[in-house]
Amino acid sequence: MSTDHQKYSTENQSNAIRQYAASRGIDVVRTYADAGKSGLSIERRDALQRLIADVQSGDADFKTILVYDVSRWGRFQDTDESAYYEYTCKRAGITVQYCAEQFENDGSPVSAIIKGIKRAMAGEYSRELSAKVFAGQCRLIELGYRQGGPAGYGFRRILLDESGDVKSELAPGQQKSILTDRVVLGLGPEAEGEIVREIFRRFVRGKASTSEIAAALNERRVKTECGGPWTRSTIYKLLTNEKYVGNSVWNRCSLKLKSKRVNNHPDSWIRADDAFPAIVDRSLFDTAQKLLKEKKNRKSICRLTDEEMLDALHALGTRQPSLSIRMIDKVKETPSARCYRRRFGSILNAYTLAGHPPEVDYRFMTIKNGLYQLYCRITAEIISGLREAGCHVELDPKSRLIGVNRQLTLRLAVVHSRDTLCGSFKWRLRCGALVQPDIVVMARMDAQNRRPLDYYLLPRSAIESASMKFHERAGWLDAYRFNSLDILYEFLRPVRVTEAANAPA
Repeated sequence: MSTDHQKYSTENQSNAIRQYAASRGIDVVRTYADAGKSGLSIERRDALQRLIADVQSGDADFKTILVYDVSRWGRFQDTDESAYYEYTCKRAGITVQYCAEQFENDGSPVSAIIKGIKRAMAGEYSRELSAKVFAGQCRLIELGYRQGGPAGYGFRRILLDESGDVKSELAPGQQKSILTDRVVLGLGPEAEGEIVREIFRRFVRGKASTSEIAAALNERRVKTECGGPWTRSTIYKLLTNEKYVGNSVWNRCSLKLKSKRVNNHPDSWIRADDAFPAIVDRSLFDTAQKLLKEKKNRKSICRLTDEEMLDALHALGTRQPSLSIRMIDKVKETPSARCYRRRFGSILNAYTLAGHPPEVDYRFMTIKNGLYQLYCRITAEIISGLREAGCHVELDPKSRLIGVNRQLTLRLAVVHSRDTLCGSFKWRLRCGALVQPDIVVMARMDAQNRRPLDYYLLPRSAIESASMKFHERAGWLDAYRFNSLDILYEFLRPVRVTEAANAPA
């Protein structure tokens, strides 16, 4: 039985079965009861599953199964499923008797016909009841009432009586106890409403992703309505829920008669606009939906095969005289430049594979990426070497200045080599727009820009201008030139802090 408010209570069924058994001299040795469970499916009917398992195992110590009526065996939507479970028992030598039916389940043609009709009627009853309940729920949604489910972050469930007066606020897990009562959504604490507005502002105006928003909230220890951490999924559901602009939307998906979950077309949704107090401005919400739709389209495009992605890039290159990252990101028919980088290693490689190799020599981009990786490695090496030498070292993540013993600051500059018309090489140090350190550690790269050729420790007094050129023969800089960074660690040992601090001056 699925509810307590019906004639099919387990107590009534048990009494009727025992009377039937006593009138026929049958001893009841065991009871299988599924209380509060729907008969539409065998799933979650643990007792029926145990019964079938006992029958199939051959360990059953009974010869007959007594059922109140055909509908209690199950309201299966497929009558063959009901017949299958009964045949399973029959094949094991165990009969099934329906105590409240007007026919004997003796296998006669009459009983087979009536039993088939009863099975169809049991399934049809559930279908008709489902349609009636659905129509009633649709009507309540249109009137602005809430039909099940948690309130959501920023809202609370408010219980109303039959006349529409507020009775109380429902706590999580609580349900109404009177049939004529109704539930609506009301605003929760103002702090939660402000968090909701912040999420929309950061997504729309701050261009933050759902993952970044979730990480920021978790860092501030803001909890969801369930008391758990925020995730990308919870942020996405919040951004797409129309209840935050006051609209009640229902029947987005269906799970009728224990069937598989189905996402319904928007035309089938049941709506009630301005049913609840809004938390977010409508224009801000609409902009968020537009951005989410664009990101979804981009994501679906990125699922294209390699050949499809290259064909789209080739078609774009045919229409446009020259390709660029900005152009690729602007056109909605092609994946983003980020997708091309991930799929083909680099955007330049994608250009070449698509049949549009760049006319400009972009080798400097590869060199630039390699120099940045080298810059990070040498910076870490300097910090580690100074600490091993006994120095107190701090790295400012914004200015990239390395502080030593809170008295000196130094900066690393990785300078790549350039060939001149006469066949020699030159280097250029640019530091005018940066915060001036006490010492610049310049790593001069070799001719192939693969590894440092040497190092220069340049005090502030030696930096003559914002942009300095270095040639292969610059004798005046020999005093600052070293072949390794070991001299730096020796120069800045704690016992010589005072000397090092005065040296640049």
